[in-house]
Amino acid sequence: MRRRALPALFGGVLASPLLARAQQQATPRRIGVLMGAAEGDLEGQARVEAFRKGMRELGWVDGGNIRLDVRWAGGDAGRSVVLARDLANAGPEVILGSNTPTMRALKQATQTIPIVFAGLADPVGDGIVASLSRPGGNITGFSSFEPAIAGKWLQLLKQVSPGITRIGVMFNPDTAPHHLFWPALVAAAPSLGLTLVAADIREPLAIDPAIADLASVPGTGLVMMPDIFITLHRRLLFASAARHRVPTVYPIRYFAVDGGLMSYGSDFADQFHRAAAYVDRILKGARPTDLPVQVPSKFEFVVNLKTAKALGLDLPPALLVAADEVIE
Repeated sequence: MRRRALPALFGGVLASPLLARAQQQATPRRIGVLMGAAEGDLEGQARVEAFRKGMRELGWVDGGNIRLDVRWAGGDAGRSVVLARDLANAGPEVILGSNTPTMRALKQATQTIPIVFAGLADPVGDGIVASLSRPGGNITGFSSFEPAIAGKWLQLLKQVSPGITRIGVMFNPDTAPHHLFWPALVAAAPSLGLTLVAADIREPLAIDPAIADLASVPGTGLVMMPDIFITLHRRLLFASAARHRVPTVYPIRYFAVDGGLMSYGSDFADQFHRAAAYVDRILKGARPTDLPVQVPSKFEFVVNLKTAKALGLDLPPALLVAADEVIE
């Protein structure tokens, strides 16, 4: 009996690791993702893919040992609330959030499921975390901007068109972190001989009339704040700025790539790639409250030379040399 029992015993010992691995493969770790953009938005898709890539580099493969449940809010704050509640009810182990509206919705939906954000401009000012060093609660992540960057936007416009004396600042007050950037713009404007005009808009149909009104005063440039509304309607903005010949600076690379004059801001794909490290640590037992919010580490300056020529702008060589990318 012992001889017959030993093979069975050894077979059980050998089979148990295989069985454990099979069980792990059969029950992937579940990660929810709530994106503020529309599903068809290529930039939004690129950010999710950057997160997937970061997870793969850490040994987590979507469709293998993890499963991503990605939801798209399409710039609709009300839809963000519904999707956040649905994601929380689905019971993922971690949720990745993107912009301010999605994070507000997720914070309301759950106080227990760990949440990591990427690309959030003002997590403290928006009430998402208590502080950068000690976020508290169930939320932490990677902030995308610091207020001082607003001064850089003004400097770039003056370099592009020294005759500019007036700056329109366009944003949707319901979705943009204007309280973060407006004081910094106000502080930087006088030393550059600039006056500011707030151009707050809430509807796509308001874009062209607002830019036309700004352009009616000679020497006007335009700053676009980081904002899901601005992102979703960027092609309307490009067309209107070109039609009214208003030099415009944007906060994120893809604006310049898609047809805007120039952009200066943090690398959002890098933010989502870095977010994978925090999700990995949480899956391994870390608590969000013990993970400090990380500030941007990579910035990009992109100039679209084709758009500059269409606007009749002769860009200074020093500006082109300083650019990380020049689109011709």
